Amino acid sequence: MAGTIRKAVFPAAGLGTRFLPATKAQPKEMLVLVDKPVIQYGVEEAVQSGVDNILIVTGRGKNAIEDHFDVAVELESYLEQRGKTEQLEEIRKITRLINVAYVRQGEPLGLGHAVLVAQNLIGDEPFAVILGDDVIDANPPALKQLIDVYQRVDGPVLAVERVPAEDVSSYGVVKIDESAGNLGRGVYRISDLVEKPRREDAPSNLAIIGRYILTPDIFPSLSAMASDQTGEIQLTNGLRHLLRSRPIYVCEIDGVRHDTGNKLGFLKALVYFALRRPDLAEPFRRYLETLDLKAGAGSRP
Repeated sequence: MAGTIRKAVFPAAGLGTRFLPATKAQPKEMLVLVDKPVIQYGVEEAVQSGVDNILIVTGRGKNAIEDHFDVAVELESYLEQRGKTEQLEEIRKITRLINVAYVRQGEPLGLGHAVLVAQNLIGDEPFAVILGDDVIDANPPALKQLIDVYQRVDGPVLAVERVPAEDVSSYGVVKIDESAGNLGRGVYRISDLVEKPRREDAPSNLAIIGRYILTPDIFPSLSAMASDQTGEIQLTNGLRHLLRSRPIYVCEIDGVRHDTGNKLGFLKALVYFALRRPDLAEPFRRYLETLDLKAGAGSRP
């Protein structure tokens, strides 16, 4: 019987070099989409999916993440004294909803290594992994969709998305096990995973995106992995090792994903979420319509 998913791991030790100089002195996870840092979108998704034990894998220079999810006594007192109840409730809400713990990843040695350093906090139970760069607008939440599949198949479940053929070399890509039969809409058992294949070698266009439900037997598989040519331990390689001993499944997420780990994706997400806000949508849309887009490289949303 599938165990309950109680913990979510957030790898957050990366250096954020794509956003330099903005990330020289602040974590990329704290870059703001409208009025919330990127990582908070993922944390709120976990809570909405019934997972409130949050494990954040951090590194040097990431103290701002810890401060964000901590109680801010002085700020709360200031807001309370001035009757700013709406803002006060907003900053209290996230700290009240979660239990948060931190573990340090001494060096950013890959996603597989980040998961491995969380082993002592995970213990012998299934868990989620959320990559904060992937901000997903979905109902039900993307993680809840994976948990529902996990409860049915009782095995690791990876979130996937169909991507254009020219983009497959930027992702881990899965090969579908055609003999598995019908597992439900958008749910498949896989027979292989390939990390960043060439377009002509890709087994499909189903790319792994930043949501995983993993079982504790992933840890021995990751421990068995040698570092790749970049010196990193890849989670995809650990999953490929695990696939030798148990079935692994994927689920196509029903929702809108934004890759905020690059500048263009971040800007698209900023516009998208601004237009989703009732208090901002109309004035922001009117502003966009005033822009002389013919002079630039963009197009009207």
